Amino acid sequence: MKRLPDIKETLRLLRLHDVPIHVIRHCMKVRKVADALSEGLLKKGVVLDPGLVSCGAALHDIAKMKALGAGGGLRHAELGAEIVRGLGWPQVADIIRQHVVLDRPASAYEVPDEALIVNYADKRVKHTEIVGLKERFDDLLVRYGRDEAAIKRIERLYEESLTMERLIFDIIGIGPEELWALWT
Repeated sequence: MKRLPDIKETLRLLRLHDVPIHVIRHCMKVRKVADALSEGLLKKGVVLDPGLVSCGAALHDIAKMKALGAGGGLRHAELGAEIVRGLGWPQVADIIRQHVVLDRPASAYEVPDEALIVNYADKRVKHTEIVGLKERFDDLLVRYGRDEAAIKRIERLYEESLTMERLIFDIIGIGPEELWALWT
């Protein structure tokens, strides 16, 4: 795999792909949360690549507007993965592809990997504000809960996110409401 892009390059790529400023700000906040989580997990001996976490988080919504414009907002993870794979970062592409739904249930993980960290970090950021899972998913229900199938899908994602949260914070040794403590 070629060298991962630094923050300046990720910002350039987001702009190149017509990502609006409010989505770029969301991506940067998700990156901040993901970086803090990976640092906390690394301190507890979890083996992972913090560069992959950071890059995957920064670029996770690179195709959000493209997908929405095509009427397929839920496909933005797959479209983003295609874009990033084409740029030569297949491992980052895999993280982006899984940032909405992981390939396997959260309960199947013994320790978090890079994709799980980015997936969870995205669930903790509503627009540009770090929030609890309940607030984030209440917002998702309002915005995307158009029918019974969508509501059920969002409810399943909420349960998966709670499982991810327990896994991450049991290892780090603080509560999820203390996420801010990882910045100190």
